Amino acid sequence: MRKRTLVSVLFLFSLLFLLPDQGRKLHANAEDSSDEVSDPPKVEEKLGGHGGLSTDSDVVHRESESISKKSLRSNAEKFEFQAEVSRLMDIIINSLYSNKDIFLRELISNASDALDKIRFLALTDKDVLGEGDNAKLEIQIKLDKAKKILSIRDRGIGMTKEDLIKNLGTIAKSGTSAFVEKMQSSGDLNLIGQFGVGFYSAYLVADYIEVISKHNDDIQHVWESKADGKFAVSEDTWNEPLGRGTEIRLHLRDEAGEYLEESKLKDLVKRYSEFINFPINLWASKEVETEVPAEEDESTEEETETTSTEEEKEEDAEDEDSEKKQKTKKVKETVYEWELLNDVKAIWLRSPKEVTEEEYTKFYHSLAKDFSDEKPMAWSHFNAEGDVEFKAVLYVPPKAAHDQYESYYNTNKANLKLYVRRVFISDEFDELLPKYLSFLKGLVDSDTLPLNVSREMLQQHSSLKTIKKKLIRKALDMIRKLAEEDPDEVHDDDKKDVEKSGENDEKKGQYTKFWNEFGKSIKLGIIEDASNRNRLAKLLRFETTKSDGKLTSLDQYIKRMKKGQKDVFYITGSSKEQLEKSPFLERLIKKGYEVIFFTDPVDEYLMQYLMDYEDKKFQNVSKEGLKVGKDSKVKELKEAFKELTKWWKESLASENVDDVKISNRLADTPCVVVTSKFGWSANMERIMQSQTLSDANKQAYMRGKRVLEINPRHPIIKELKERVASDPEDESVKETAQLMYQTALIESGFILNDPKDFAGRIYNSVKSSLKISPDAVAEEEVEAEETETSEEATETKSDDLHGGLNIEAEPVEEETPTKDEL
Repeated sequence: MRKRTLVSVLFLFSLLFLLPDQGRKLHANAEDSSDEVSDPPKVEEKLGGHGGLSTDSDVVHRESESISKKSLRSNAEKFEFQAEVSRLMDIIINSLYSNKDIFLRELISNASDALDKIRFLALTDKDVLGEGDNAKLEIQIKLDKAKKILSIRDRGIGMTKEDLIKNLGTIAKSGTSAFVEKMQSSGDLNLIGQFGVGFYSAYLVADYIEVISKHNDDIQHVWESKADGKFAVSEDTWNEPLGRGTEIRLHLRDEAGEYLEESKLKDLVKRYSEFINFPINLWASKEVETEVPAEEDESTEEETETTSTEEEKEEDAEDEDSEKKQKTKKVKETVYEWELLNDVKAIWLRSPKEVTEEEYTKFYHSLAKDFSDEKPMAWSHFNAEGDVEFKAVLYVPPKAAHDQYESYYNTNKANLKLYVRRVFISDEFDELLPKYLSFLKGLVDSDTLPLNVSREMLQQHSSLKTIKKKLIRKALDMIRKLAEEDPDEVHDDDKKDVEKSGENDEKKGQYTKFWNEFGKSIKLGIIEDASNRNRLAKLLRFETTKSDGKLTSLDQYIKRMKKGQKDVFYITGSSKEQLEKSPFLERLIKKGYEVIFFTDPVDEYLMQYLMDYEDKKFQNVSKEGLKVGKDSKVKELKEAFKELTKWWKESLASENVDDVKISNRLADTPCVVVTSKFGWSANMERIMQSQTLSDANKQAYMRGKRVLEINPRHPIIKELKERVASDPEDESVKETAQLMYQTALIESGFILNDPKDFAGRIYNSVKSSLKISPDAVAEEEVEAEETETSEEATETKSDDLHGGLNIEAEPVEEETPTKDEL
């Protein structure tokens, strides 16, 4: 991609700065042996239905004076390319490119420009179009595999002889030598093909080019060059008259044979030039079945002679009928005809009021290469005017990609295609939309963006910032509208009216579907896009303690808030079922407060950025600072339990507990552990500990200070208070206090640092309840050792050995040892 764009920029700068009169015209030298004709080419088949001369003896004679082995014609005027052009072409031809496909896009773009010019002139003078085929504004592509020629023909405005010399051989202004040298030495050839100059990109695949052109104000001429520093222009007396327009013939290099395949050309047109305003036709082959007369089968005559007389009589009548109908058979035959390649219409050029829903759906399937029958959830078609003008169509796909959030920050995925004047530029622009909106599909077509710059230079263009800003606003409006049109999203006060209307049944539940597919993207947008944070917050959906399993919004939550409630209450965890049983919700639910459930891991990060909404602060009910109404007995309770809280804090000194307080959030649970307001919650700690590359030492700095909150109305806490008051050194009371703290940790969602210690305390408590001595231990297992005689051991080994090998053991005679052996 990088290599393919450089040369085009080289040519652009050359085009802008060289003087027009530097081209030196050199008259042909008829005696020059290098220009002699040796093997004249044949006349090509005409490019579909033009009127004109057919091949005859005069044409053959003229052919003999034409090009021979790709050499310039002897009777043509010779010119030298200007120095910068020659060097530029040398860079193009002699440099290696990873992708040469863009040459076809450039030639088609130039052809489209020529057609636009003649169409513009025809607005004031219809006679310039002519009649018959000349009036057809189209582009035709034709292949000649035998000669290795690729032809691109248009019926545009055409070029005069002067135009051919000026446009294809000289460059307008001087002063680019240094630039060409710098770009040539840098080796950065990534600028080719990113703008409409592109004619010289044809030399990436061709070693010889003919340009046949006819302008209404001039006769037909031929421009030809081998890119060797020279080109020639001559009157065209041998090719078929074009009527009007230009035909470019590329004599392809041997290594460019792939561009002689119809399938390759179809793919290139579909990719780069699918939405060109004018029809693009390819002279393509296809197989058809035709009926031809069938030959008589002699064997059938012999068989009929052996048939019975009765059968002959019956068949005679049938033969008489069949003779009237000639026997035929079907055979496959290859035929050639013009095939339209850009049949998908550029609907964004039309008014949104004129485009039907079926057309939008069809266009989406073509654009997204989505072959399912599902409709996109929503779309937005708009024109932007002002300093930067562009047209755009955005779609919300029916489903999220399977890898939508895999390696979210490490991949550059963009589903938005950039066009400049309907010419495809790139689908690799992640600058047009922020990453969190990368799930949207669509295109942007700008008439004001410069076409003569590379993708890298476009990324830094000031207009892109304006385009991006408008695209984000339109995208968020489209998603907001999707919610507003969903009957399930209507507020309770308006439900009756919606039910009576019975409209928008297709849109029922659409936003819930959107949220299930792309809700994570909205949350990531709140984290990443501070300027649009409030707009994105309106699109948030979640379940609450009062939503009855349905999704609700922040606006609906605020509308249902209790009188005097200042904060939006929420809690984070791994699942809704787990959170519904959380002790942190006990008093809030009893008092009728609504609490939001956040169960997605990204929610922990989300709430670090979403600090407030509509002047309402967010409060995590599992953290300190929760205020639930007013309790007149708070001061009395604090004083009454002062001794217990002080003693408990001292006994938990080794557990790094910051404080022990009277709780205002508990109803049925004796105690819970909360964290500091700006520290990690228990859920966040668990998420961070599960990270593959987590660092325990660094995490210690982010953990919130833990506070044990006790329920002064609970019987266990009351009894513990009495025990501490009577004997603060009682070991059993200390054991109970420690056990209650560890239990509160688990119930509050924390992970114990020492599960073994907790289990030991539980077992000691069980012993006490069963009146078992604390010193009682499990009995040790008595291992029974069996002694075997030497004879039994020998027999066992022998049996094992022979049994394993399936060998029958034979008796062995024992030898009596001698004195020396003893």
